[in-house]
Amino acid sequence: MLPTATIGPYTLPNPLIVAPMAGVTDRPFRQLCRRLGAGLAVSEMVIADSKLWHTRKSRTRMNHDGEPEPRSVQIAGGDPEMMADAARRNAELGAQIIDINMGCPAKKVCNKAAGSALMRDERLVGEILEAVVQAVDVPVTLKMRTGWSAEHRNAPVIARMAEQAGIQALAIHGRTREDKYNGQAEYDTIAEIKSRVRIPVFANGDITSPEKARYVLDHTGADGLLIGRAAQGRPWIFREILHYLETGEHLPEPSLDEVERILVEHLTELHRFYGETLGVRIARKHVGWYLQSHDTRKQFRNRFNAIDDAREQKDSIHEYFAGLRNGEVFAA
Repeated sequence: MLPTATIGPYTLPNPLIVAPMAGVTDRPFRQLCRRLGAGLAVSEMVIADSKLWHTRKSRTRMNHDGEPEPRSVQIAGGDPEMMADAARRNAELGAQIIDINMGCPAKKVCNKAAGSALMRDERLVGEILEAVVQAVDVPVTLKMRTGWSAEHRNAPVIARMAEQAGIQALAIHGRTREDKYNGQAEYDTIAEIKSRVRIPVFANGDITSPEKARYVLDHTGADGLLIGRAAQGRPWIFREILHYLETGEHLPEPSLDEVERILVEHLTELHRFYGETLGVRIARKHVGWYLQSHDTRKQFRNRFNAIDDAREQKDSIHEYFAGLRNGEVFAA
């Protein structure tokens, strides 16, 4: 049975959410995942310091034109007043949900006492939660890890603090900050949190297949799932998981024709959104993810990464897939 996922006044179309990933979940990717089955897609994190918002990177991260509702924007920082101001400004720009980042394990984020580094200072966590919730009229959510380290899994404590502060939903990645992305995610801590709070809880970490999605929902009792890295190059994973949760059956793998169409549409949107020069560069990593199961020796990708023209990028993709359909092996 498919759980009903709500965040504040919003009932999501389904309980599968695109996890925020810096450098990945831009507007073209979010919109693509929504079309392919995701019930919600959270933006890349926006740094709380508004003095840095004049950069092109920040402007593109805050662009939500044409996105389906509700629009969720993640903010990151370590100063309560600055986080509150960032929440207010993003709400004014159209954010309908504000998500607080206490889950990112990246060194450049944690070194600034933001992301999962905040979990070491529960007093500061409480101040940030209260400041952001009081600053806006839209729902505020919190994404965090299970703790700072295996010896300090304090997510259950912070979860109760969050509920008391007025946070509307929690997303928990089943690793500590110390784990980064190593080892296996654990879900016992998420199950414990779900048993202790009344607000919705979403599970995150290593959800790479329909069967794993079913297991994590059953094990944790979570209200939904966040899916991140497994969607890179496989944005159709959302419809696959959704179909399996609803029917217990597997959808067939997308055909080469469909993968080609999705990929070319993705490239076209990247070129349009970023402009040709930057769009061409950003497209390279996405193509690498899409083709990692085909181009295992990276022969085509090495050649693709040398292309600087948008039209040539798309032509090369068409040529590559034509070769796959003819049973050809790409040669550099």
